Amino acid sequence: MIKRCIPVFILMAAALIYSSCRKEGFLTATTTTNLDEQSVFGDSSRTVGFLANIYSNVGLSASLSRFSYNYIVCGGLEAACDEAEPSHAFSTPATQFATGTVNAGIIGEEPYKTCYSQIRAVNVLLKNIDNAPLRHAYKTQMIAEAHFLRAWFYAILVQHYAGVPLVGDTLLSYDKPIVAKRSTYEECVNYILSELDAAGNILPVTQTGLNYGRASKGACLALKARVLLYAASPLFNGTTLPADAGPGGGVSVDPSLVGYPTTDNNRWKLAEEAAQAVITLGTYTLNTKNDYQTSSPGYGFQGLFPQRVNTEYIFQLMRPTGNSDFENMFLPPSRGSNGTGSFPYQGLVDAFPMKNGKLITDPSSGYDPNDPYKNRDPRLDYSIIHDQTVLLVRTSNGQTNGSAPVNIYVGNYNGVSTGQDAVHQGTLTGYYNNKMLDPEAIAATINHGSDRVQPLMRYAEMLLNYAEAANEYEGPTGNVYAAVEAIRERAGLDPYQLPTGLSQSEMRTYIQNERRIELAYEGHRFWDVRRWKIAPQTENIQSAGMEVDRNNGTVSYKPFNVTKHNFRAAMYLWPFPLSETGKSSELVQNPGY
Repeated sequence: MIKRCIPVFILMAAALIYSSCRKEGFLTATTTTNLDEQSVFGDSSRTVGFLANIYSNVGLSASLSRFSYNYIVCGGLEAACDEAEPSHAFSTPATQFATGTVNAGIIGEEPYKTCYSQIRAVNVLLKNIDNAPLRHAYKTQMIAEAHFLRAWFYAILVQHYAGVPLVGDTLLSYDKPIVAKRSTYEECVNYILSELDAAGNILPVTQTGLNYGRASKGACLALKARVLLYAASPLFNGTTLPADAGPGGGVSVDPSLVGYPTTDNNRWKLAEEAAQAVITLGTYTLNTKNDYQTSSPGYGFQGLFPQRVNTEYIFQLMRPTGNSDFENMFLPPSRGSNGTGSFPYQGLVDAFPMKNGKLITDPSSGYDPNDPYKNRDPRLDYSIIHDQTVLLVRTSNGQTNGSAPVNIYVGNYNGVSTGQDAVHQGTLTGYYNNKMLDPEAIAATINHGSDRVQPLMRYAEMLLNYAEAANEYEGPTGNVYAAVEAIRERAGLDPYQLPTGLSQSEMRTYIQNERRIELAYEGHRFWDVRRWKIAPQTENIQSAGMEVDRNNGTVSYKPFNVTKHNFRAAMYLWPFPLSETGKSSELVQNPGY
């Protein structure tokens, strides 16, 4: 313990200075003042605004930059793994993990700083809410939401670092010694589950109307399912990480800090049951609505993301209406983007099967390398912008002027030569991201924005969580088939059915690939390959892009190398920043750093 040297994780001056007097809804952004606790919690609107500010940080777990991982620019976690290339080669966690250069000295303080700041804010709320001039029933719900949010931020911490310090309801201050001793992985998981159970017993199954976006019982069950799935996975279930990665900070690391020292197959059963609990609520369904292309196969997948309210979202980061955040980052230059997103790799493109459900590596799939985007899984076009993808055209005054293909080729086609969107000019890989973009929104405009919100947990993930856990515990049962096939049917595959008689290992491969393409760019892939312990295969790669060469009617497709990725065992977890471990010898560094 260290006297009068408080770690960053308990600092949140802002937790005491938020206020909100506007009448624009629960999740309206608030302003800051010099208000103290008594002033904040002596006013009902300021109390509500205080909780809203905690909600505003829940997107930290997602992969997209700007309003999620605010410290990762030019690409989020998709650019830290085998999904995408960052738009610029700055030294960020994305490039550090991709190239294998990450270490405790250069890693950013986030998410450690933000998560513990929000946990402290929850504790401030719980301490003071009895004094707020609010109805008892409303206070009760706010308290339950606070417990969910505390579990949410601890789950993010455990996802990054495994066992972390559990501070309970304590409000630490500068005039007391600070202990930053890590709790075991098991203790952290159990604490998160207890918080979710307590909150779920009070909260409504879903939130609607003005309360849409707030925590619900469904969100509690979904986060529980995710946490238990991770806990059952090979990285944590019988962890060998200390032996694989070596000492942390020069000292031997207790295995219980980074996982369960012994393997227990029943952990898969707990994960299966938790995901089943979400499914059996009967509240959530896969979206099958699309206001734009109702006749296209798989339209429900594309149509999901522009919808502000739908049957599939379980928990989401609320965004202002009329936003064009994703379009600003990801659209091609000709459509007015600022180029701060990331560019999909060829490996992600190749992971999408043919429309008949067969992988492109299957000789019977019908894949044609000379026409590689023809007859593919409809999710490919909805997720990736490739040469000749048709998009809205933006005029100089922010209006739309019909649609036109994106010219990513090199050469000349229909009298048009290589332009600003071309490979090696507008894109580093020959592709742009299309995932979650609104087909009717354009970049840098207030006239053609989207009402979308950012999904943090959705029903498709729960189906895949269930399928994975059940397959690992019971093998490929009929229920496992049904869960995966529901995803494939909504995707527009024809036939959508999986081959019969799959072994557990074969089903595992299908499930892992479905997660890769269904959940691409949503912040899952980075974590999935780690918890499955396949990162040495997926991350030690030479990433690739695609150059399309056109000479009028002649076209050729030429893969090319992009960035060499490197992975070492330490990178299964994030290092604690040196700015934190230097403040307390109790905070044991993760293995290999």
